[in-house]
Amino acid sequence: MTVNQAVRQPLRARPHSRRSLDQRIAIRFPTLSALLVRSFARLSPASRIRRALLARTMRMSCEAYNRRDLDAVAIAFHPELEYLPYREFIEAGLVEPYYRGHAGYKSYIEATEDVWGQEVRLFPREVIDLGDRVVLLADMPMRAQASGISLAETYACVSTLRDGRVIRQEDYLTHAEALREVGLRE
Repeated sequence: MTVNQAVRQPLRARPHSRRSLDQRIAIRFPTLSALLVRSFARLSPASRIRRALLARTMRMSCEAYNRRDLDAVAIAFHPELEYLPYREFIEAGLVEPYYRGHAGYKSYIEATEDVWGQEVRLFPREVIDLGDRVVLLADMPMRAQASGISLAETYACVSTLRDGRVIRQEDYLTHAEALREVGLRE
């Protein structure tokens, strides 16, 4: 798929949420969940069904992250996930250069909570479907635990999909940087 065929849609998360029935089922029966996701991945990004499912999945993932329900976040991750945190965090020595699998992702979140606390929230703005990659653009205000300094940060991630699940995710502190990575502009 070329970037001209990118499907962009606005996205918002609810301020308060609970684990949904389909999240509970996906956690309890991961093989069934993988089969369903694989069939969703075969749809064209222009498909109304795919657009609706992607928006719902991304919204629910952001809501799960906001309530720190990392098992629900990990539903979207391939078991062989390669997670690459912000380059700036790596350069500052706050985190490792990459993390593997669901356990690695959880380890990353725990490491960043030591610095930023549990108040960090994702406020999604837009999801962009490029077929084999998905871009999430969001706001992510943070407050350093030690100093109390607030940072109004943007958040973006580029997720590469395999069988409909995220096999590689790279985080960015600016929307422009993530969009450049996939050949798009703001």
